[in-house]
Amino acid sequence: MIDPTAFIHPNALVENNEIGARTRVYAFVHILPGAVIGADCNINDLCFIEGDVVLGDRVTVKCGNYLWDGLRVEDDVFLGPNVVYTNDITPRSKRYPEKFEQIRIQKGASIGANSVLRGGITIGSYAMIGMGSVVTKNVPDHALVYGTPARLHGYVCRCGEKLTRSGRGKDLYQCPCGESYRLDGNKKIVIEKSRDDETRK
Repeated sequence: MIDPTAFIHPNALVENNEIGARTRVYAFVHILPGAVIGADCNINDLCFIEGDVVLGDRVTVKCGNYLWDGLRVEDDVFLGPNVVYTNDITPRSKRYPEKFEQIRIQKGASIGANSVLRGGITIGSYAMIGMGSVVTKNVPDHALVYGTPARLHGYVCRCGEKLTRSGRGKDLYQCPCGESYRLDGNKKIVIEKSRDDETRK
């Protein structure tokens, strides 16, 4: 059901029942039956959401996003203005695939304005996609990618700042906020020391 604390603008067309607490849906948004929208989301003007779309909690959807079937968005994701999501790699008019390509955007990732995402990819947790990028491959956790096609240009912290190499080793990175990271043997970036650890002391 639509949570009673959710705000639905009178000029929005909402045909589904799954909208979480305190989510805000603004003018000229159209949400089809079947879509699932979490709590504390912010869906700005002029967005369209198809029925096989799932948004987690605290997702920001800026103006001009059209979310097509197969999109899976985890908690705390930022979707910038006018991002393009593709779900059919070989489209033809009046021909429909048996199953649409899925795009998965994992927790805390940010997608820059006017980016294009190819169907079938995964954007890793806390990754940062620069504006205007064309993303054709999976993006690792915490990766900073941009360009056409998008390429790796470093790593970012959970807070969004770019990480710098630590003097303690080539696979160690740090952020001004106090977080430290390392690249493990699989070239996956993981937290070495969290600022939360210092807070708990």
